Amino acid sequence: MGFIKGYDPNSLRELVDPAECEGRLAQIAEQRSLPSLFERVWLLKVLGRLDDALVLADEAVRQARMAGTRKDLIRARVLHATVLQYRGAYDAADHELATCAAEAEGQGWVPIAAFAYQHRGRNAFEAGDHDQARESFTRTVFLRREAGADDAALEAALLAIETVERHRDPVVVNG
Repeated sequence: MGFIKGYDPNSLRELVDPAECEGRLAQIAEQRSLPSLFERVWLLKVLGRLDDALVLADEAVRQARMAGTRKDLIRARVLHATVLQYRGAYDAADHELATCAAEAEGQGWVPIAAFAYQHRGRNAFEAGDHDQARESFTRTVFLRREAGADDAALEAALLAIETVERHRDPVVVNG
């Protein structure tokens, strides 16, 4: 998404310009395509409108199941899981993300598997499971390298690993 300005170094959540996101949401509000539906869910999520995002994420999963491809369905389920994560339902999000990552990897859909692992790592990090977060981000790096990802995609995952390491072994400063 072009609206991501970076990632919060403490939460690993996307940093966005809310005004830009609101503008884009208004622009695509009436569009009904699956990609537009996915984008609307993401925009609602990053804007903190989590109840609306969850309703729309459920709709995206239904629509992908009925009219999309299997890849679309995995993407919709990953997006749904990220809304669950933002709502604090870490266990449910982890289960969904692990299932999506395994299915995508089993099908040989490496970029989708990397996407699922990246989000599983963020969910685990936010839930305080730094071992799972590191494992998921490491898997993301491996898969993205396998897929020939550009440096920016690799850097995001490597920075996430560094962030996990900083939180796993914090330096205690005595005053």
